Amino acid sequence: MSKARLLLVFALVAAWVLPHVVQAQASGLRVVESHAQGDFPDTISFSLEAESSTTINQVVLQFRVKQANCAPSLATEKPDFTPGNAVSVTWTWPLKKVGGLPPGSLIEFRWQLADSAGGRLTTDWQLFEFTDQRYNWQTMTGKGLTLYWYRGSPDFASELVKAGEGALDRLARDTGAQLKATARLYIYGSSEEVRGAFIFSAEWTGGQAVPGTNIIALGIGPEILGWGRTAVAHELSHLVVGEVTFNCYAGIPTWLSEGLAVYAEGDVSSDRAARLRRAISQDQLLSVRSLSGSFPADSEQANLSYTQSRSLVEFLIQRNGAEKMLQLLNVFGEGSRYDAALSQVYGLDSDGLDAAWREWIGAGPRPTPSPASPGPASAATPTPIPSGRGGGCQPSLRASAGPSDGWVLGLALLVGLMVPPAGQLWLERRRQAGRSTLPASKEKRRAND
Repeated sequence: MSKARLLLVFALVAAWVLPHVVQAQASGLRVVESHAQGDFPDTISFSLEAESSTTINQVVLQFRVKQANCAPSLATEKPDFTPGNAVSVTWTWPLKKVGGLPPGSLIEFRWQLADSAGGRLTTDWQLFEFTDQRYNWQTMTGKGLTLYWYRGSPDFASELVKAGEGALDRLARDTGAQLKATARLYIYGSSEEVRGAFIFSAEWTGGQAVPGTNIIALGIGPEILGWGRTAVAHELSHLVVGEVTFNCYAGIPTWLSEGLAVYAEGDVSSDRAARLRRAISQDQLLSVRSLSGSFPADSEQANLSYTQSRSLVEFLIQRNGAEKMLQLLNVFGEGSRYDAALSQVYGLDSDGLDAAWREWIGAGPRPTPSPASPGPASAATPTPIPSGRGGGCQPSLRASAGPSDGWVLGLALLVGLMVPPAGQLWLERRRQAGRSTLPASKEKRRAND
């Protein structure tokens, strides 16, 4: 381009830009104050004070929740206000309409203003953290995670941090999967109190993990520390796997998701080992295809589902290594269907994996064909809960009936705010079906501590 043409381009750009800049400056349009305030868990209020040498006649609020999405997630609101040279504007977001937000959610917001002189102003993005101010949170940082808690000693928190670090290290070593951002764990003092952190939660809710935000909220008191270690490890695995396999098309098999979560808890328990041996000897093993969808509602069958899922994951890791497991997760992250992903990475479909795994554990060939393959997205499944017996954990007795159960809180469909991808679900982990494992009097007393 010649020098003359280049100068002409600059002149044309300046001729368009400078009047707009001068116009905005001449009007004196400016923001005096802008902030957000939360009333957890119900509302977030956005407030603005602005002034201009002429009448401010337009104010627009834009905001978005920081989380992984497949579609633009910017919401726009035009709050009511009285035009004038100085304006004060407040708009309150009623979170009940969108199902609520987890503690620690990050919301970005900005304002767009205009005045009668043609002046326009768009503010920089501001970041607001939606904290649960009802409790005096303490903080402890570990490798790859930050833990917030208010009940229990620093030793109690340290044990949970160590459990989380161990799970993240185990997953990184044996699967190659790692979180890109720090996980944030909010440890409430009881199941009752964690339920109070969410607008909609069933009475059996023991906590929630929220993929795309790296937030986990769990109800763990010092008296159930053993279960707490397991729950922290289990839920961190769901965050890791959810991040690696995030896509807008399909989910992953339930046996893979839950198998990795149980694997992250540590060595297989004697209870699970005995359960697997018993299923082998009695020829009661479930097929890989049946484990790809919802786990059974029956407690014994659900326990076996978790046990088999862990064994399947261990088989794939021991036989093929971490590199192949990470490759499988990445292929699922591309939206691949179950059999296609398994065939691409291992050269086996679900039935082939079933046969190879049965041989590895010393079971005979499956006597009957596997049932038909489920749909492409895994259904909800229950999470292990403290049983009070030697086995340590067992699944909830509540059936997994659909998207509102299992590890799903809700679709977080923020109307006008975001369109979540397929499988972008809020995880609802159930620690107990309807009641605490502790006596009612102790549970009530613990909640008041």
